[in-house]
Amino acid sequence: MESLYETTVERYRKYVMPTYAPKILFTRGRGARLWDADGREYLDFAAGISVCNLGHCNERVTRAIQHQAETLVHVSNLYLNEVMPRLAEKLISNCFDGVVFFCNSGAEANEGMIKFARKHGNATGRNEIISMDNSFHGRTLATLAATGRAKYRKGFEPDVPGFKQVPFNDFSALEAAVSDRTCAVLLEPVQGEGGILPADPGYLKKVRALCDAKGILLLFDEVQCGMGRIGTRFAWQSFGVEPDAFSMAKAIANGLPMGGFIVRRRYADVLTVGMHASTFGGTPLVSAAALAVQEAFDQDGVLENCREQGEYLRRRLAEISSPYSFVKGVRGMGLMIGVVLDREAATLAGILLKHNLVVLTAGECVLRLLPPLIISRADADEALEKIAAGMAELDRLIKEGK
Repeated sequence: MESLYETTVERYRKYVMPTYAPKILFTRGRGARLWDADGREYLDFAAGISVCNLGHCNERVTRAIQHQAETLVHVSNLYLNEVMPRLAEKLISNCFDGVVFFCNSGAEANEGMIKFARKHGNATGRNEIISMDNSFHGRTLATLAATGRAKYRKGFEPDVPGFKQVPFNDFSALEAAVSDRTCAVLLEPVQGEGGILPADPGYLKKVRALCDAKGILLLFDEVQCGMGRIGTRFAWQSFGVEPDAFSMAKAIANGLPMGGFIVRRRYADVLTVGMHASTFGGTPLVSAAALAVQEAFDQDGVLENCREQGEYLRRRLAEISSPYSFVKGVRGMGLMIGVVLDREAATLAGILLKHNLVVLTAGECVLRLLPPLIISRADADEALEKIAAGMAELDRLIKEGK
């Protein structure tokens, strides 16, 4: 008789489009732990790519989902539901004054924000958006065109026009690129896929001043670095620079598909009835889950723990990696951490998986750590032990010429 793993792999091979190449079948999760089909336990330092920021099967979120699933799941935005406006109010109460558009994913959130910027700019003949080298904004055609990594666009040409990229954290390059066609600047406060690279606070302040002087919108993509990931509810709050609009997704509903973007109150009427839509945007079910996430931020010390454990992990990672010349540094904010290597990080990530630690890579040469924001000091120490063992194993392989 075939095992559950074998049966699942065969079904996947036959019936699922091969845009991913998964190797492990996870069947259960709790907190920062995952279990595979054979019952092996893993420490999860990926959190579903910064999605399950409150950990797997968080009790607060689970209760909210169960209650809402028994009450009302979906009616579409042609009708009111009482949960979505409560979520919008909660988000705005912890933000600048504005309005929210809800959708399903980060790419859709960024796509909507791009449409918002184009609609606003076209009123004065401006529709070009400047984004950053090494950025990542999604897999739709417009968000691919905004993405500053050409490899993601290969094979999907021609690019959607109206985008240009400049080096990240280079104010002079950005200033030189602004023209009378520029309607917005789009950037990630901390680049995720590009290598866990935070913006320089001084740079962001200059960008804000430039946008104000030129009448240009400043847009932040917080899909990965937002929702508590770097130690504040919204990423811009860590830098003291307010955008005109910002996107959010991934962790907003702790595993249920949700995205959205917030714009300042002064731009509330740029997109009006019939100009933009999302069938599943802000359903009662996902809104209830997202409200539970916000309640956890308010009541469970999540952000404080993120900052504390993040500082500890970055410091200890620097210490345990110091003997190895292949480690070039540790960077990041909160629990969005990158270990920079002089070679492809996939090899070390594979070694760590054998040690039952789930991690990610960013760019080509950065080991990416995105643990749930609720990890304990014991979880952090366990991960550090596994990473130290993994680095020692990689060092041995390098010395053996493998």
